[in-house]
Amino acid sequence: MAMMVVWASFILAIGSALLFLLGLRAQRRAMVLEERLARFGHRPPSLDDLELQLPFRQRVLYPFFERLARLVVRFTPGASLERIQQRLVEAGLAGSMRPGTFIGIQVVLTLGLGVLGAFPFVSGSGPALYRVGLPFVMGALGWVLPRTWLSRRIAQRKRAIQRALPDAIDLLVISVEAGLGFDQALLRVVEKWDNELTKEFAQTLSEMRMGLPRRQALRDLARRVNVDELNVFIASLVQADQLGVSVSQVLRAQANQMRLRRRQRAQELAQKAPIKMIFPMVFLIFPALFVVILGPAVPRIIEAFR
Repeated sequence: MAMMVVWASFILAIGSALLFLLGLRAQRRAMVLEERLARFGHRPPSLDDLELQLPFRQRVLYPFFERLARLVVRFTPGASLERIQQRLVEAGLAGSMRPGTFIGIQVVLTLGLGVLGAFPFVSGSGPALYRVGLPFVMGALGWVLPRTWLSRRIAQRKRAIQRALPDAIDLLVISVEAGLGFDQALLRVVEKWDNELTKEFAQTLSEMRMGLPRRQALRDLARRVNVDELNVFIASLVQADQLGVSVSQVLRAQANQMRLRRRQRAQELAQKAPIKMIFPMVFLIFPALFVVILGPAVPRIIEAFR
């Protein structure tokens, strides 16, 4: 009886082990089948899917503005288009907006605000000069607003690059003196920070990887950014490359100059602060003080002159 129990337990253990192995094999086969289905069932995104992934302004608004601006672009001088293209590059919008798109935005705003300003002329309300001049004033405002916005964006981007440039040059100096080449040091700066300057450095590195000479890539960087400090820095690097001067010495000298310029810029802003504070004090702070100080005396002065 005991032997039968032992044999039954042994057979049950072997059967359980076989069932367990069969289950693992079936599960592994199902996983392999799912992997194959996922591999061959994956469909690359179509052009429509890629287009729908773009923002609404790039899918709808910008093409509409470009179609509207084609008639205006035909009569626009080439020098004006090149100037607008350069300003878009300086604003960091060259990849998302073309000169035709920008001109289309100006045309839409000019016509839209001009029509909006023509409502008093149609309704006949208000003085004649107001009814006649308001559409032209609103139209001119619609033409100027995009240019003002672009100028502000360029100024903000240049200030951000000016603030980031001294620290970037310091890191370049440390990396080059540690034994890295200039390209590797530039890559180190790109990996360290994520700002407007490092984006431009990354584009320069991409151009050099595609075979563009370093001097030309650096000149293109100076043309895109158009910041005085960066122009001087790149001109020094190009000249050092042409004359065979050590890059580390040039970087060290430029780092000292950048620190000095940053200190001078901070002192200049500090000296401008009192002048900028005059207008808020005269028009906001002083009237409130006069009301508090002279307010109780006003009724007595009025009674005295009665």
